[in-house]
Amino acid sequence: MKTIGWIISAALLMFAVGCAGHTQTQMQEETFAPQQVEIVPERPATNGSLWTESNGALFNDLKARRVGDILTVAIFERASASKEASTSTGRSSSASAGIDNLFGLEKQIATINSAIDPSKLIGTRYDNQFSGSGSTSRREDLVATITTRVVDVLPNGNLRIDGHKSVTVNNEQQLIRLSGIVRPTDVSSSNVVDSSQVLDAQIVYTGKGVISDKQKQGWLVRILDNVWPF
Repeated sequence: MKTIGWIISAALLMFAVGCAGHTQTQMQEETFAPQQVEIVPERPATNGSLWTESNGALFNDLKARRVGDILTVAIFERASASKEASTSTGRSSSASAGIDNLFGLEKQIATINSAIDPSKLIGTRYDNQFSGSGSTSRREDLVATITTRVVDVLPNGNLRIDGHKSVTVNNEQQLIRLSGIVRPTDVSSSNVVDSSQVLDAQIVYTGKGVISDKQKQGWLVRILDNVWPF
């Protein structure tokens, strides 16, 4: 029976590990799945003219403004936070009680037990002290450049963009993805916009490879962390 129990436990652990790995891979594939872009058909040129509306304005800069256009985003994100807290409490109380005179009966107490002092029958004292402190700090820096595609033009003219980049060096794959909404007025004449000007920006930066695997805890440790009750 013990052998069967060990076999069942090992099978459950292997099943949990397989599900966890599959879920993580599936989430990563969904995160970096390319967006479907609806290509707007090009409008025909007006009779007697070589210029069409799909070619852009004659005197405007070549900036992204339509679905399918390319827009470069300069990512410079810096976030820092710190917090510190301290607590100190204290409480002290004492109480005492005794009998000085009780119709002479207090003298009989001494005859029964000489170690008892009628004037000091009860004495209590309570002390409670607590002190605690904690601090945390965090800082993140991300500098990168990514080229995105306009996937939708909102009714007010703002552009919804989405793009991802994959770089592989020595079998270590670095993946970055950015999506959000950009105002055309924030796009520079060189067709570049800062990430700080992207509304609802979602920036994902992750990696796959030997280095990324070594930075993770072992599968058994992760399972024990989830089920350990203490």
